[in-house]
Amino acid sequence: MGSSAGEVIGVSDGEGDCAEWVFPAAPDAVRTARSLVRRTLDEWRLDSVGDIAALLVSELVTNALRHATGPIGVRLVRSPAPAAGAAGAVAAAGVDGAAGVLLVEVSDPLPDPPRERVARPDDEDGRGLQLVASAARRWGTRPGEAGKTVWFELALPR
Repeated sequence: MGSSAGEVIGVSDGEGDCAEWVFPAAPDAVRTARSLVRRTLDEWRLDSVGDIAALLVSELVTNALRHATGPIGVRLVRSPAPAAGAAGAVAAAGVDGAAGVLLVEVSDPLPDPPRERVARPDDEDGRGLQLVASAARRWGTRPGEAGKTVWFELALPR
């Protein structure tokens, strides 16, 4: 029996500060990933970053569907800022004074890193990575055992 659209094929759900899911490479993966990200951030009381996190996850999952075959992983990691007085507290909180960071990762089996490009005004695609770069605190890509992970960080409000 194959995976149906919208199905999650692997879950390590929101216990603590990490949640992750694996989706089949099907068009409904985008909607399902967006919904699970929103739900998890609401449960974590981080709904203030829910809209932008869901938008950026939608872009990256769409890219994975467009360019790769196979399962797509989505992972959220919530990292609160260290307690006041802790070594490195200022560096961990970042220059923006955020209360913490939300790390979001989208993995796929294609090893090639994504390439940012300049979309022409009439292009219907090609803006996803520009959107990630402009909205995220930081973003990047790293190779995995089988494929790659594109990640971004969002500053969490105090």
